[in-house]
Amino acid sequence: MNITLPKSNWTVSSYKQKLHSLEKLILLSFLMLFLSTAAFAQTVVKGIVYDSDKSPIPGATIQIAGTNTRTQSDIEGKFSISVPSPTSKLIFSFVGMETQTVSVNNQTTLNVTLLSSNNLDAVVVVGYGSVKKSDLTGAATTVSAKDFNKGPLNAPDQLIQGKVAGVQMINNSGQPGGASTVRIRGNSAITGTGQPLYVVDGVALDGRSARPSTSAGIGTAPDGNPLNFINPADIESMEILKDASATAIYGSRAAYGVVLITTKRGKSGDTKIDISASAGVGSISKKVDVLSGDEYRAALAKYNLANGNFGTSVDALDEVLRTAYNQNYSVGISGGSNGNTFRASLGYQDQQGIIKSTDFKKYSAGFNGNFKFLESKKLGLDINMISNQYLESIAPITTDAGFTGSLISQALSWNPTQSFYNPDGSLFIDYGSTTINPLAALAANSDKAKVSTILGSVSPYYKITPWLEYRMLASVNYSNGNRRASTRSFLNLQGIQPDGNFLGGYASYSNTELITQQFTNTLNFNKEIATKLNLNAIVGYEYSNFINKGTINTATGFGDIASDYTDSFQTTAPANRTFSAFNNPTTELQSYFARAIFNYDSKYILTATFRADGSTKFGKTNRYGYFPSFAAAWDIKKEAFMKDAAWIDQLKLRVGYGKTGNQDFPSGSAQQRYDYGNANGAPTLVAINNANPNLKWQSDKQTNVGVDFGFLGNKLTGSVDYFNKETNDLLFPQISFVPAVGGNVPTWVNLPGQIINKGVELSLSANVIEKDNMSWNVSGNATFIKNKVQNINGIIKTGSLNGQGLSGVTTEVIQNGLPLFAMVTRQYNGLDANGFSLYTDDGFTNYYVGNPNPKVIMGFSTNFRYKKFSLTANLNGAFGQSIYNNTANSVLAISNLGTRNVSSALVSLPVQESLANPIAASSRYIEKGDYVKLANATINYNIGNVGKAIKSLNIYVNGQNLFVITNYTGFDPEVNVNKSVSGVPSAGIDYTAYPTARTFNFGVNFSL
Repeated sequence: MNITLPKSNWTVSSYKQKLHSLEKLILLSFLMLFLSTAAFAQTVVKGIVYDSDKSPIPGATIQIAGTNTRTQSDIEGKFSISVPSPTSKLIFSFVGMETQTVSVNNQTTLNVTLLSSNNLDAVVVVGYGSVKKSDLTGAATTVSAKDFNKGPLNAPDQLIQGKVAGVQMINNSGQPGGASTVRIRGNSAITGTGQPLYVVDGVALDGRSARPSTSAGIGTAPDGNPLNFINPADIESMEILKDASATAIYGSRAAYGVVLITTKRGKSGDTKIDISASAGVGSISKKVDVLSGDEYRAALAKYNLANGNFGTSVDALDEVLRTAYNQNYSVGISGGSNGNTFRASLGYQDQQGIIKSTDFKKYSAGFNGNFKFLESKKLGLDINMISNQYLESIAPITTDAGFTGSLISQALSWNPTQSFYNPDGSLFIDYGSTTINPLAALAANSDKAKVSTILGSVSPYYKITPWLEYRMLASVNYSNGNRRASTRSFLNLQGIQPDGNFLGGYASYSNTELITQQFTNTLNFNKEIATKLNLNAIVGYEYSNFINKGTINTATGFGDIASDYTDSFQTTAPANRTFSAFNNPTTELQSYFARAIFNYDSKYILTATFRADGSTKFGKTNRYGYFPSFAAAWDIKKEAFMKDAAWIDQLKLRVGYGKTGNQDFPSGSAQQRYDYGNANGAPTLVAINNANPNLKWQSDKQTNVGVDFGFLGNKLTGSVDYFNKETNDLLFPQISFVPAVGGNVPTWVNLPGQIINKGVELSLSANVIEKDNMSWNVSGNATFIKNKVQNINGIIKTGSLNGQGLSGVTTEVIQNGLPLFAMVTRQYNGLDANGFSLYTDDGFTNYYVGNPNPKVIMGFSTNFRYKKFSLTANLNGAFGQSIYNNTANSVLAISNLGTRNVSSALVSLPVQESLANPIAASSRYIEKGDYVKLANATINYNIGNVGKAIKSLNIYVNGQNLFVITNYTGFDPEVNVNKSVSGVPSAGIDYTAYPTARTFNFGVNFSL
């Protein structure tokens, strides 16, 4: 059938609809394909960033390779980022960690472990800047916060004890907040402290404490730690610079090494709050063996002594000791965005001493901000501030107490059969006797110090080009300390107890003010200047000045008044008061410095450093000192002939030589200095030191050869260094034989001769187990060192001894051919048949019989983790050194028997020692100081997140000074009482020091 349609009515509308539908279908298909591609582009990759101990890393940067898209991990190390394709690569990085690139490979979950300080891309802080670890040519070691010693520590130097090869850190005593001794590559100081230079966020510290040294009239009190103002919880890392290549940029203050302290910074991201809290308990770690009451009575019977038994049994040391409690709290708030970050912190520490009435309280606050300006972000500003106040209650313990002793000697020597109290309950005080009741000494004493410190700096910078940056730093370090000390008149001490018209009692009130200003300008250059040749250079100018002033007030004759003596100076007779003030000459230091690091093909590295320092401390003809250094490194692993040695991951040879200086001596020492006095009502001038316009810088020349290595995928890493350090032009206060005008005062001179320290350092670290649920890392270091004095004329005596029978006696010398501070005294050969000491040459000749400098120092650490549990332990030790036991020599001698206590060892000798055997210095009291100490151990349990608010909750138990292996009979072989003579330091002498505490602490930390 044929159908004809009119042309005017002809239509294909049904086909048009189908065509439109097909077009829509095709468009929809393309749209779906596009959306599916776009959907993959928005695929989210999530994961966690860990360190080698499987602890989360907050603030790690995760960047999509080839783009500017990046994010950061949160407080739990978690991250989330969208990737554009299944072949995308993510770059994971964090300061101090190895940068790692990981392919996505269609994965939506990536957990990444970053290796820490052993890697070659880690950024290492050096003087006035930072470099990659692979670019280092000098001997430098980084200790990060996760590797610090744990527990209620007072100062930053305690964080690194036993952690670094070549570094010996000694707590001089167990006093909370007490001074420490830090030696880097041996001892070479014949004046001053011999301590390293500490630099906090680019600001060099003065090295002195504002805590006044005056005490309560019973002798010289031990020093405090000048680093107490820094809260250890605010420290991110510490960099120890050991050889001249690393330290020469600090020139005249770098002879004893440099420690760079970097405080924690804020990171971009949400504002977070980090909280830590701990509490603990401590008690004496070891006692000195003296006789108990029953043993004392037996000794009296053995010696046929009728007197001395008072019928009771007491333990005097126990009576002055206590179980001590401590608590520590720290809060940090940080955050930021768009390159502008901040961190603010608060800290509180309350540490009781194990001696009654002693404690240490610290309040700290800090702030740092890092800000960038302009659309280009080329202009920046860094702000840092540390504020701190600490309060000390100090025990009546001195470094130079005479035969009447101070608190520890009084407790050790107290007759254990005699009560501390009268029948009516009052304290027993034996007036007319030199025996002091230790409880009365505690009751009579009040010694309180307060030190307030503010360290602030501002550092604007401008990035002129991507490879050129100008930076300025201006800082002020202000510290003010005051000390109120008194001894009440009821104590039976000469000069303290009433006598005729003298009412008795003593008080001192003193104040010290320290101010340091620093202005630094630097220009940094970092650019590839030729094919494969990169230059990292810095030039700079720095000006610093140092101010030290204060007052000292003393008074006697208060009598039995109700108020604190230090509030009542006006009650004493004017003739019984003294008032003095001091304002040392302001020291100015002007410096020019430069450093250039040439890196060719990441295989051959050359570093050259130069610094010129001009100081007002020195004579006009030698005001400037010049300190160059040169070093080279060869990365052998990157050579073609090493490419098949797959088991070797790192092999670098380092060689360096340089010169550094020392100006650790009093300001104005090159000038003719006078002090004001008064005689017969008229002002007078009293000479302090004579002028020496030719006085010049003491200098250290040091050679270093080292090898860094890593094997088996860096499971085993380490370094070996040989060093030879020679100290010349030794600064020394020489007393002339002919009295100078106004008295026999010193003239500071440069002595001929050298102090030589040479040795070998070895550091090893091994990742024994590396699994998701288990890891085990061990690390250790050892230093073998020799010390020698050569080409010095004459003998310099130091190491004063104190106590009964030892007035004016010294036992250490600086002498040609011997170690520094060699112990030279009588050579003891036992007792004769009558119980008297036998000496070589009948004691008329002194012999070299002891060396206080260790031949070997070591440290060992281990960290074991199983799932959420971890155990960290840190040991340190020293071998080959001698300790002179001044306490045994003068406090616990057998001649005390019948009146005072004696050492337990003396009553069981093969030959009975005579009670008439004179007290004398000799090798009898020189003991081996070898020890190994488990200084720190911590058990952690990482609970993780609790609810939506609490993040990374961790609880731990920590122990300090858990045990020590030693044959030393004193409280602790880790001791160094200041027994200097005329400004010449000593080493390795123990005299009634504050005992060491063993502490156990429970703590918690978490984030919000």
